[in-house]
Amino acid sequence: MEHLKMQSPDIVSENMAYIAERWPECLTEEKDENGKLRPVIDFDKLRQLLSSDATGEGQERYQFTWPDKRHAIRLANTPTTDTLRPCREESVDFENTQNLYIEGDNLDVLKLLRESYLGKVKMIYIDPPYNTGGDFVYKDNFIKKNSDYAEVSGAYDEEGYQVVDEFEKNTDSNGRFHTDWLNMIYPRLKVARDLLTDDGVIFISIDDNEAENLKKLCNEVFGERNFIAQFEWRKKTGANDAKDIAVVTEYILLFSKNHSITIENQIWQRDKESINEERYKFEDEFIQQRGKFYYDTLDRGGLQYSDSMNFGIEAPDGALIYPNGRDSFENDGWIWKWSKDKVKWGLENKFLEFVKSNKSKGSSYTIKYKIYQNVDNEGKLREKSGRAFMNLILEPINQIGNSEMKSLFNGKTPFSNPKPVGLIKYLLNTTKHKDALILDFFSGSATTAHATMQQNADDGGKRKYICVQLPEETPEDSEARKAGYATIPEIAKERIRRAGKKIKEEHPDWNGDTGFRVLKLDNSNMENVFYTPAETTEQTLFNDNIKPDRTDEDLLFQVMMELGIALSDKIEKTMLAGKTVWNVGEGYLMACFEPNVNEETITAIAKQQPQYFVMADRSLANDNVADNFEQIFNEYSESTIRRII
Repeated sequence: MEHLKMQSPDIVSENMAYIAERWPECLTEEKDENGKLRPVIDFDKLRQLLSSDATGEGQERYQFTWPDKRHAIRLANTPTTDTLRPCREESVDFENTQNLYIEGDNLDVLKLLRESYLGKVKMIYIDPPYNTGGDFVYKDNFIKKNSDYAEVSGAYDEEGYQVVDEFEKNTDSNGRFHTDWLNMIYPRLKVARDLLTDDGVIFISIDDNEAENLKKLCNEVFGERNFIAQFEWRKKTGANDAKDIAVVTEYILLFSKNHSITIENQIWQRDKESINEERYKFEDEFIQQRGKFYYDTLDRGGLQYSDSMNFGIEAPDGALIYPNGRDSFENDGWIWKWSKDKVKWGLENKFLEFVKSNKSKGSSYTIKYKIYQNVDNEGKLREKSGRAFMNLILEPINQIGNSEMKSLFNGKTPFSNPKPVGLIKYLLNTTKHKDALILDFFSGSATTAHATMQQNADDGGKRKYICVQLPEETPEDSEARKAGYATIPEIAKERIRRAGKKIKEEHPDWNGDTGFRVLKLDNSNMENVFYTPAETTEQTLFNDNIKPDRTDEDLLFQVMMELGIALSDKIEKTMLAGKTVWNVGEGYLMACFEPNVNEETITAIAKQQPQYFVMADRSLANDNVADNFEQIFNEYSESTIRRII
């Protein structure tokens, strides 16, 4: 049987394999630092094949760069052997929920999610550190060799990696102030893009400190053509302590993975709350399918003037009506909104109506057109109703977020300045997908989880969320620590529990998902010998390659990630021939990690005909079982893909 790799995908190797298959002449070899040959890409030759006008190294061109950018790119593509371990005791409705709450460095988590959620996330919202000079920035390792920045400070290990804390404050006195922030955010956005559906979108909150750099960075990661909008959110109404100008807004950048597909799939909807139902006062008895309507004037001043749009329309009293109530042709800047042909069509199909008026000079009528609820002014059924969402968000202000936390935590605020639920709901409502998977990998106090549940309760949707948060400790003298919350995730998980309970109390008829599976990032379940078989000695040859403190369920989740199985899939534990067998996705994956598995157990599993079967090396009872394994599956379920760890 083939062994699983038990690590995230190696994107560089996958890209090299593609190039080697498509352009084999571009594959060559070179010696590494140990003198061993390794495959590499001849980029000069690849550049020649792709374009005779390709930009070469050192040529002037527009680009956005910073120190260590190359290493940030490399970091995004480097695989990880880390894993996610389930934590049932901190979860809510672990068996049935479709929501995930993940603790750990979001870069490694994103890499682990890449296989299971590749192209499956409809919407991402993140509220990353703003780099204000006092907030935290994740400190990833960057290779010192060949660095373009000569004044990198700090110690380095034997392999040339900068040794830094997992995260620390990035003060504005740091000579790498913007560089460190860009090196932190770039690889995370790079990996996150892979998780988006083809019509998926990402919203990123930011303020003036890094708004300019973030826009340029996103133009590179997502493509400038995929920029959609920059929202301005009024986070507060004033700032009495302002030294000069009171800054009351922040920004939310919106990019799509592929704008043309996003538009083609009509992902955008209208702000239905903007519909003024009282405005639709009239109804045509003979064409009720159009719905109610209201009148609007057909003429308008200030539009682009054209003689072809300035003509007379014959009223019922025989007089000609011109724009602006005139009784003759003249250019006073007013024109009709519709052309002659469109006016003729509108009169024939009763989209236009003559209304008694004393404003027209030569006639007792004016002309108006009808705006219907159910059809547009072309006579086509409306797919969207309401006003287009604006890039100016005036409410809710940030103070509402504090009030929402207080209402859940008995008047206390264990997390300062969380984003208000209404803000995330506004963004959720810009898309029409009520079953979307939502990802937030800087989830903080879990406002996104709260908003997703609330929106589902409001409109009957079935949205699911994945929240990721670094287990950042709360300050020792903080209100959170005094209340017993040692880390940000502890606050967030308790918020989701309380918010879910409150939402169900407020919506007794709603039976939606308020649960979540807790997963925690940890190093691999496998011993080092699993990844370095060449270093195996006689003493380690027969050692178990699974760490002694890891459970079978830990192994199951690492297997699920490698096989691309959703981490929220239904998991059942059954007994077959006296052994515990894990069943994921109703027979999609079956796994057994117990020792002394014999032919009877393997036969029972094969008869279930799973898509995948995985077992541990240690599980085979003896050599005879190993010899008969393939024969048993070939007899009962030849199509089952078999793997071993």
